[in-house]
Amino acid sequence: MKPRRSSVLYGTMLLTCTNIFSQMLGFFYRIVLSRLIGAEVMGLYQLVMPVYSVVMSIVSVGLTMAVSNLASEYQALDNWVAARQVLVRCLCILVTLFIPIAVIVVIFYDPISVSFLGDARTQLGLIILLPCIVLTGVENLCKHFFYGIGNVRPPAFIELAEQVIRIVAVLGLLLIFLPQNPENTVGLIITGMVVSEIFSACTLVTLFRRRMAAPRYQSGRLIPRGNLYRRIASIALPVGGTALLGNLMGTVNAVLIPKQLVYAGADVSEAMSAFGVLCGMTIPMLFLPTAFIGAINLVLVPKFAESAALGQKDLITNRVCKAMLATSVLILPAMAFMIVLGPTIGEALFRDARVGMYIAPLAVGVVFSCYQSILGGVLNGVGRQQVAAVNALVSGALQLACTFFLMRLPGVGLRGYVIGFVASSILGALLNWWWVHRVTSVKMAFFQWGLAPTLAAVLMGLCVNLLFPVLLRSGMGGIPAVLCCIVFGCILYLVALLVQGVSPLKLFRKK
Repeated sequence: MKPRRSSVLYGTMLLTCTNIFSQMLGFFYRIVLSRLIGAEVMGLYQLVMPVYSVVMSIVSVGLTMAVSNLASEYQALDNWVAARQVLVRCLCILVTLFIPIAVIVVIFYDPISVSFLGDARTQLGLIILLPCIVLTGVENLCKHFFYGIGNVRPPAFIELAEQVIRIVAVLGLLLIFLPQNPENTVGLIITGMVVSEIFSACTLVTLFRRRMAAPRYQSGRLIPRGNLYRRIASIALPVGGTALLGNLMGTVNAVLIPKQLVYAGADVSEAMSAFGVLCGMTIPMLFLPTAFIGAINLVLVPKFAESAALGQKDLITNRVCKAMLATSVLILPAMAFMIVLGPTIGEALFRDARVGMYIAPLAVGVVFSCYQSILGGVLNGVGRQQVAAVNALVSGALQLACTFFLMRLPGVGLRGYVIGFVASSILGALLNWWWVHRVTSVKMAFFQWGLAPTLAAVLMGLCVNLLFPVLLRSGMGGIPAVLCCIVFGCILYLVALLVQGVSPLKLFRKK
């Protein structure tokens, strides 16, 4: 039976497909970008972007969760007037929060770049980030309104179009104006981002206004403004506060990495280059197969909120089990592939042998970060935003401590960051699981979620590790050999799962 367009399955499949395509576009864009600007400028760009994340966490992240959850709830009650009211109020709050932050950045951009980020060449990028931030905030609020009411197609396709426009704009500006000094190059990249955000923000606002003008969306009544602000604050403050503190720690972490490498004995250029390879190439490559995680959370968080409001505990349990099974069945083989084939893929794409460094431990960290993300989405959906917030901050603090204390040790270097990445992901996943079990009474299916997919992924990884060099020695090129290994590995993995009695087809049963 064809899934309904408002169903969880349809929404997850559509968002997964568009996210995968979008991430693939973004990944190859990053490859071309790294070849155009080099590892050092990529490191400068990575220094600027945490500021973007910090400001977004203040003005937008909590509000997007509030829009998604409340729009889903009011849609279930057929109160479209209140659903529209939620988005309008959140847009007003966004602008109110953004204005003083923009003024502070414009006045103090010099000390921010020099004293905090540690590199004066980030100044131009900081200024150009401001319009990008407010446009992204408007876009995200509108997107999450559509996600909340179960209409995932408009934001999904607009996000794809935005990605294409961003790639064309950024690469076009670089091709026209390069060579430039590093500061101007970063400014050109962010200018291209602004162009794409103008398109997506204007398009989504237009679609929202047209949809809400239809007669079927006129039912319901306004919520008293004080009550509405309290409801928005109860969701937005813990989520936004967590995102803010987490992004602040992430920004400090990003700033510390090159500084600690220099402290341990590397020169400045070498440290910035290593930082650019790790955070601009290796980790994005590892996260490429995780596109479905964001899709699951975008669709399920409002569904969890709706089910919690209606007291549907069995439905919550069923969806948690399916989300955990999907994460295990999909992410474990993907990381097994990355461990075996990642160094070859990374060197071929980025033309830098350092991309393959630390890929095995980082892949373990990515697996647990996916579990942490899914379980955090469950907690946010069932109204335990504060718990998810504390768990995220605890795990982020562990990462920051490892970066600060371990990377500065002679002979440790980037391994200190890797240790923190793995340890913090494991801690965050365990803390979130303990609370999900406590709140929903879901029991861990250790064999189905963990042991069976892990054994199948290990078997597949070992066989691919044997097959890959044989194909290379037979005269096959690197990329064709990788593709052959992927096809063989997928078949072997599915057979190994079925032999153990775990059927991925369970994920497609409607409930």
